Amino acid sequence: MFSVNSNWTSNNEDDVLLVGIGNGTTFTEDVSKLDQALNGQLMELRKQGSLGKKRGELTSFYTLNLISTKKVYVLHLGDKETLTRDELRTGLGKAGLLLKKEKMERAGILLDSFASSSISKEEAAFAVGEAFALASYDKQTYKEKSNEPIKMVEAIRFYSVEEGLTQSAQRGYTYGNGTNTARKLVNIPGNMLTPTDLAEEAKTIADSYGFEFSVLEREDMEKLGMGALLAVAQGSDQPPKMIVMRYEGNPASDDLTAFVGKGLTFDSGGYSLKPPANMHEMKGDMGGAAAVLGAMQIIGEEQPKQNVLCVIPSSENLINGSAMKPGDVLRAMSGKTIEVRNTDAEGRLILADGVAYAKQLGASRLIDVATLTGACIVALGQETTGAVTNNKDLMEAVRVAGENVGEPIWQFPSSKAYKDLLKTSDVADLNNAPGRAGGSITAGLFIGEFAEDTPWVHLDIAGTSSTSKQTAIGPAGATGIMARTLAEYISNRA
Repeated sequence: MFSVNSNWTSNNEDDVLLVGIGNGTTFTEDVSKLDQALNGQLMELRKQGSLGKKRGELTSFYTLNLISTKKVYVLHLGDKETLTRDELRTGLGKAGLLLKKEKMERAGILLDSFASSSISKEEAAFAVGEAFALASYDKQTYKEKSNEPIKMVEAIRFYSVEEGLTQSAQRGYTYGNGTNTARKLVNIPGNMLTPTDLAEEAKTIADSYGFEFSVLEREDMEKLGMGALLAVAQGSDQPPKMIVMRYEGNPASDDLTAFVGKGLTFDSGGYSLKPPANMHEMKGDMGGAAAVLGAMQIIGEEQPKQNVLCVIPSSENLINGSAMKPGDVLRAMSGKTIEVRNTDAEGRLILADGVAYAKQLGASRLIDVATLTGACIVALGQETTGAVTNNKDLMEAVRVAGENVGEPIWQFPSSKAYKDLLKTSDVADLNNAPGRAGGSITAGLFIGEFAEDTPWVHLDIAGTSSTSKQTAIGPAGATGIMARTLAEYISNRA
């Protein structure tokens, strides 16, 4: 898909040529060459203010046969020295959307025009691959008219003297595709993605990359004492699954990073019933599991020299005569007892057994991902993922990974005063819902009770896992958040 040509000429037959233009009165060398071939039209359009005034604006025009390429896309970069990777990704996403809309098959890119002292050519190439993959995603519908295949760009040619650009672009494309896998899973209706279906989706990924794969069934969970996960699943006719896959990139090492993803394929709230207005959105309560699977797909493509464990506790949270009730006392796999004060605080229950099982399988560190609390949306909106941790070094490494891929993370406090709120049950070791105050913190720290001394980070994606409006890098709906962050974390370790 990606190729490099060191020399752009007016005879190159691309359907479209994408260039970046920043502030200032001069062009970069490659853009000046294009301008000359266009008889100075680029400079004239800039003088007229027709090439955009704000960073991120995209302008397109026909070349009228002055060069072999049919159209030129110009992305306005503003002050290139202050351009961030996130801003470049967003701008390139707009170009990807336009390529898709106009059904362009072959795109040329004057890559050097996007590089600066703040963004290397390799980073620019990565951003192209990532943005084009993310922009290519379309949410599947189930209307009578079947989904028509959308013609996508098939060949992207970089014009640059730099080497290694195709590898960088392919890595970016891999990151984008992993995110799209997470998006696809979250957007599937709950009747089409049960815990059994989620296990099948995971197996498909595992088989594609030769990962070790296994699934614990209800009988296995009973033998291991996974009373928290089993209690949540009591209200559903669908059997729970504990999905496990393992990638060994460094068999000589015992070091093992574990990703634990919340896999609630539908959440009614149980007897602490959710309001009906937006309950249909609870098909996305397995966004943590989707993020972990998207990350594992990226890792399968990248093959880093790291060992990675993926654990997904999965069930539905519904209501029948056997469903758990407020006031029930459960015994988790770790032996700790839990009083259920709120059946809608079920994600932390299944993650309790998921985290404990990951530890039993030898995890050196734990990162759990979950659409956990509405309180996180109140605190941080839909722009930032909330985090709780017991290890500042691991937290910083995860935060940096998120920053690199444009998925910001904010750490909540976790002092003893918050931990003490979990001990307010008079009949059990832990209270699963001690109140609304500090709800995101106490929910995270509840999971931390099962991580114990193992380095651990909890990521609450309740606000960031979906968006109500289309962006330059994807439609409304699932965002696939944290798939790239987890993969980037592993890449940085490697």
